[in-house]
Amino acid sequence: MTAAKTTGRTGPNIPLVIACGCLIALISFGPRSAMGLFFQPMTEARDWSRELFALALAIQNLLWGIGQPIAGMMSDRFGTWKTMTLGAVLYASGLILMIDAQSAVALHVSAGVLIGLGIAFSSFSLVLAAFGRAVTPAQRSLAFGIGTASGSLGQFLFAPMGGALIANIGWQDTLIVFTGLVALIPFLAIALRGKSELPKDSNPANDQKLTSAMAEAFGTRGFILLTFGFFVCGFHVAFITVHLPPYIADLGLDPSWGATAIALIGLCNVAGSLISGYVGGRYSKPLLLSAIYISRSVAIFAFIMLPVTPFSVLVFAGVMGLLWLSTVPPTSGLVAVMFGPRYMATLFGFVFLSHQIGAFLGVWLGGKLYDETGSYDGIWWLGIVLGIFAAIVHWPIEEKPVERLAQQAAE
Repeated sequence: MTAAKTTGRTGPNIPLVIACGCLIALISFGPRSAMGLFFQPMTEARDWSRELFALALAIQNLLWGIGQPIAGMMSDRFGTWKTMTLGAVLYASGLILMIDAQSAVALHVSAGVLIGLGIAFSSFSLVLAAFGRAVTPAQRSLAFGIGTASGSLGQFLFAPMGGALIANIGWQDTLIVFTGLVALIPFLAIALRGKSELPKDSNPANDQKLTSAMAEAFGTRGFILLTFGFFVCGFHVAFITVHLPPYIADLGLDPSWGATAIALIGLCNVAGSLISGYVGGRYSKPLLLSAIYISRSVAIFAFIMLPVTPFSVLVFAGVMGLLWLSTVPPTSGLVAVMFGPRYMATLFGFVFLSHQIGAFLGVWLGGKLYDETGSYDGIWWLGIVLGIFAAIVHWPIEEKPVERLAQQAAE
């Protein structure tokens, strides 16, 4: 069913699509961004090591990444609503099963596999693909920024809400509340239902199969470089989301500063994503990405070299918030520019897989190195080096359509 048929109009109801998509991004991103708040209460209640809990969240990030291309293919083939409904069921099941997880296997299946796949099939990546179908090319970068900002708003809202709920009703009941909110996703996704199709005014001879689209993408240097760079984004954000709260507590600050920092990152990234979407629609997306990654390295360097105080935590959170998911609008925008919106959900899914491999390593290595050394210093320095690497690989990416699209435009 196309978007036009779902609205009974000649085109999609763009305000409705944007509004529902933003709410989905907010809800799907919220609980997973608050997982770090369950770190201490669950490990203490179950007598688990930090590495064990970190591995569960690392598996979550990895399965999110592995599931993302599959979710993209399913969305392109069967439609957004069906895909997101499946995702919501998996997501909610994982949250509920976390409550009674008594063993490492149970934790890894619930918090790791089920929630990871649930996020993949209901995340903002599919929302952005739906936006890409609904709006004009000139509007895409800003629309992607709005969608990404909504996910960040979820982080801003769920971090303090999760902290307050855990303190007042316990971590088990907090997971139940999160489950109820995730259950709203299928209803909101009705407005986004539809799938990628060849435009009616297109020449059927120009149609492209999914396998050809994938071969074209992986044969394009810019796509490969973009994939390598997005690995670093995942490493940074996953490590900080999970390990910044315990890092702050280890240094003697009140644990509430951890929740405050995660919330502030989410709030500032609302602005960062909108600014990135605006700037990416007017200036070079590859250069914008290089600037974001080198700025992250500078921010991390300053944070670990200066004394950690409540003020420095707030400054670091604010700066990192501006740079947090501000990578998503230009990254997804480059995929759309290079290959068009037809298979954007699938192709961006492969780029996002790299992001989540980085996230897996960031979360797992953070826990492993801490258990072995009693310090997060090594992983912070690795994050600095990776930021410099990402700035370098984005620089030569060419922001232009592949030859196939350029030839179609000339016909």
